Amino acid sequence: MVFYFKARPEAGDYTIFMGLDKFENEELIKYGFPEDIWFHVDKMSSAHVYIRLHKGQTIDDISEGVLEDCVQLVKANSIQGNKVNNIDVVYTPWSNLKKTASMDVGQIGFHNPKMVRTVRVEKRINEIVNRLNRTKVERKPDLKAEREAVNAAERAERKLQLRDKVPSS
Repeated sequence: MVFYFKARPEAGDYTIFMGLDKFENEELIKYGFPEDIWFHVDKMSSAHVYIRLHKGQTIDDISEGVLEDCVQLVKANSIQGNKVNNIDVVYTPWSNLKKTASMDVGQIGFHNPKMVRTVRVEKRINEIVNRLNRTKVERKPDLKAEREAVNAAERAERKLQLRDKVPSS
């Protein structure tokens, strides 16, 4: 089960999502998209929250408002983190997530620690969490099939671009 949320409307059409549990998080880690940015409470147990950016966007394109939505959702979905103020939330591109066979289910590391950003969250802002929860939709997506469909579309696009570059004789 994956939970989907709509970021604040004035920020544009962004979907924020998170897995139901650590097993769902494994699937999200495995079948993520290059446009996905991963969020987690630092040094505490919490949900793995993602935002899917638009093609061509990077972590630098996340607006303050969308960032606030993501970090508030992570904080609200951390048993420990939701109870205390002044927590840190880390975030990084999905492509920077590192998973090895020796890691526990739902556990990750980073390929490049310098790509991990940290934001301080002073307190839970209920207005934001409640607004996000009103947009919450539960789905059981086939993450592998979604990823394979995107890969196939990208291969087809590259094939077309290569064909267009080949000079005709």
